Amino acid sequence: MSSEAFKSLCDYQLDPADRALMDYCTLEGGDIHREGVPSYGEDPEPTPSAFINGWRSWERALRLHLARLRFQRLKPEGGIAPAAPPEGMAQAALVAKTALAIESPLDAELFLDKSRWDIIETLQGIDYFTRDTIFGYLLKLLLVERRSFFKAEEGFAEYKGLYASIMEAAGGLQSVTSIESGEPK
Repeated sequence: MSSEAFKSLCDYQLDPADRALMDYCTLEGGDIHREGVPSYGEDPEPTPSAFINGWRSWERALRLHLARLRFQRLKPEGGIAPAAPPEGMAQAALVAKTALAIESPLDAELFLDKSRWDIIETLQGIDYFTRDTIFGYLLKLLLVERRSFFKAEEGFAEYKGLYASIMEAAGGLQSVTSIESGEPK
């Protein structure tokens, strides 16, 4: 079942207030602003759902940790550091650090999605007869849909191109033809 089909099914089964909360169940960690772009610089507006608030806070912390670690690794000249990750999200920090240590971009993305799945299960708890189970199921559907877009060969080619452009922008440390980063895994 697609996430959209699941939402349509919920239109008739859920209380309207709970159905409205499903719009906050996204793989983005921040509030969506006018431009349609998530903002991670500030905590997202709280909702009436502790599950959704926990999910959004964790995803935001993960993204900020990833951004901060990538920034520290690249050390761009004159670059502006991303917003500081929130305190108290040690698990998100550990996931980000581990993901960046994984050599294969595909394996790193799979690890991140597995970590997201795990936190959804943790937040959802063991009471299967609450709205949190529905919110968690929707998020899991979104993760499965996201994974269906992964194509190793195309992703590896894109990775090589992005890596080459980053290295050229960083001062021509490597030419496009000298990248030897191995085969996709």
